Amino acid sequence: MHAVRLPQQRRGPYRWTTLPPREHLPTESIVPSQNKPSPAAGAQAPAALPTRARWAIASLSLSMLLSALGTSIANVGLPSLAQAFGAPFAQVQWVVLAYLLAITTVIVSVGRLGDLFGRRRLLLAGIGVFSVASVLCAIAPSLAWLVAARAVQGVGAAVMMALTMAFVGDAVPKARTGSAMGLLGTMSAVGTAMGPSLGGLLIAGWGWPALFLVNLPLGLLAIVLARRFLPADPVGARSRNAGFDPLGTVLLALALAAYALAMTAGGRFGPLNLGLLLAAAVGGWWFVRTQARVAAPLVPLAHFRDPALAAGFAMSALVTTVVMATMVVGPFYLSQALALDAVRLGLAMSCGPLAAALTGVPAGRLVDRLGSHRVTVAGLAAMAAGAVLMVLAPQALGVAGYVVPLMVITSGYAAFQTANNTTVMGRVGAEHRGVVSGLLNLSRNLGLITGASVMGAVYSFGVATATPLLHSGAVAFGMRLTFGVAAMLALVSLLIAAIAWHRARGSSLRSAAAAVAAAAGGSRP
Repeated sequence: MHAVRLPQQRRGPYRWTTLPPREHLPTESIVPSQNKPSPAAGAQAPAALPTRARWAIASLSLSMLLSALGTSIANVGLPSLAQAFGAPFAQVQWVVLAYLLAITTVIVSVGRLGDLFGRRRLLLAGIGVFSVASVLCAIAPSLAWLVAARAVQGVGAAVMMALTMAFVGDAVPKARTGSAMGLLGTMSAVGTAMGPSLGGLLIAGWGWPALFLVNLPLGLLAIVLARRFLPADPVGARSRNAGFDPLGTVLLALALAAYALAMTAGGRFGPLNLGLLLAAAVGGWWFVRTQARVAAPLVPLAHFRDPALAAGFAMSALVTTVVMATMVVGPFYLSQALALDAVRLGLAMSCGPLAAALTGVPAGRLVDRLGSHRVTVAGLAAMAAGAVLMVLAPQALGVAGYVVPLMVITSGYAAFQTANNTTVMGRVGAEHRGVVSGLLNLSRNLGLITGASVMGAVYSFGVATATPLLHSGAVAFGMRLTFGVAAMLALVSLLIAAIAWHRARGSSLRSAAAAVAAAAGGSRP
């Protein structure tokens, strides 16, 4: 764009004032993004990644795979663990819950620690903790030992989840950020999809300890790749410990633990759950107050005043709640309403993670070419459409009527996550990538926890309400009610995306006008 020269009169002849070149306002993302592709990006593919960057992404992808596999592979082993330790399901389920609770409570704090002390060294430590804890799980002589080792393993997984996305900005050129985020999302979906089948094979061949020992060679490979190819931490990162907020860390961990327990403890919501929710609310309020007062907060509250970040966190939690509906309601509907046996049920359920795994990388390339806003809207629209189809199609089309909408929902989710992660991580500087990545992962975990409880409650309410009237159709009614709520959540997410984009665009227009006015004023003698 050429500079503009305007005539200006001041007590005599005109003189010429040169204004700065006019800048185009970004409109291809929810808010102006640092990684928005240039116009030429849509015409040709970005340059190929250097070899070192490819290996760096491979190490990050392996870390993401391990953390996702740790979540999904243990579920299939719960019956074997109950038999091995002679414990009821209510006790054995803590093998899964301890892992999820550890991730939820510390993921923001470890992201902040990575910002302060160096992401590379903390990621290496996290992979090491995860690998050692996996061995401790495999040799556990008692259920209590196993649950404690799983909590330690969850801390290592939290480090890997928080820092893999934070590392993308250091390891990959901006023009390829979307592709890298898509690959990380694909590996997460692969870990989720392969966990049950791999776990079944390992238990059949070597028993339940193999569920955890399989992580050891993968963890060692991840350490070797990370040490060799990830960028070194900045010099002096060890001395930045003055910025850590211990009080905020403890308060946030306690509030999150109380909320997670309130959503998962007990079969029904009772006084204990209510008390835990109140404790979580008080802890959250106290945490926010401390963050507004301390000099170096764990979570700078300014992040939530940025439309991109606030919208990104909110949408991530909402759409993960939608995805959780497929995991909670799907097995009941497929087994009871459609009468599928265990094998066919597993195959039908695996179509969702498979569709997500196949969508991640192409969605990342679209983000690099078209910008994140278009892919975000497309992903959310696909999720809403899939939820509506889930309400209408299964009764008429049977299994296909469930599987096709499931794949639409999970494909849309993969596209949304890739675009949303790219937008959010592109809005912050390097010094805050760890904590923002932790917040993004936290929003996803809270969506999973809330979705398991709320969507399960909606389904149970629908079944109980319809049973006196429909009898055999009560399960189908409960499923339709649940996905009706899911469709509304997806539409709310679309509304949030639209509002955030328009707010940011208006802010950009005002900033540009102010810049032009300041330049014009500064040019006057």
